Amino acid sequence: MDLRTVSRRSVCDEVYDQLAGNIVRGEVAAGDSLLSERRLAEVLGVSRPIVREALQRLAIAGLVEVRQGGSTTVRDYRRHAGLPVLAQLLLPAGSLDLGVARSLLEARLHIGPEVASLAASRAGAALERPLTEVLSQWDGAADPVRQQWHALEFWDLLVDGCGSIVYRLMYNSMRAAYEPLLAALAPTMQGETVSARPLAAAVVAGNATAARSAAHDLLAPTTHVLLEAISALEG
Repeated sequence: MDLRTVSRRSVCDEVYDQLAGNIVRGEVAAGDSLLSERRLAEVLGVSRPIVREALQRLAIAGLVEVRQGGSTTVRDYRRHAGLPVLAQLLLPAGSLDLGVARSLLEARLHIGPEVASLAASRAGAALERPLTEVLSQWDGAADPVRQQWHALEFWDLLVDGCGSIVYRLMYNSMRAAYEPLLAALAPTMQGETVSARPLAAAVVAGNATAARSAAHDLLAPTTHVLLEAISALEG
């Protein structure tokens, strides 16, 4: 086979991120028209097919409406967009949006226990081996950042175990938004390591009520610390 190194990010990704960022930051208002494909290609220094692909992705994300042979109109993302735009909303122009960060933390605290409860009732003992392996790696990791990667693996297993495609897709988007902040948040998240074992035990035992409670006990302390930090930053 003729194989070559694959770039982690394509030109289309870059074009999409630029346009999506402009939209969610309000630099282009809902109802306004974007530049034409030809003009966007000129300004961005890319081909028209690349621009067309990026615009199609924006349309799928609910950020624009592309009219055949006509203009591309910006939509109100608060009414039409889905979770894929969460990453752009959390870090517009590379700086943290505190309001979006608060929403993400609140969602994590409310969704996590439900995921754990469903995983206990639907997967239970089938998760014993993979959870044990991840917990062993999590416990053995001295570096806080490495611990957080194992924590994500732990929650990946629970999300798969809960058997809900909706929670799976929600988790994917929340994880994508969280990963750029992982290194900064890792020291604060370290305390969750201890609480992961009771949660795993409740899930493996098939006890949905205990799993829900254990997940809340795991997530709540860190969530409250971070929410207080956000409130302090907002002044």
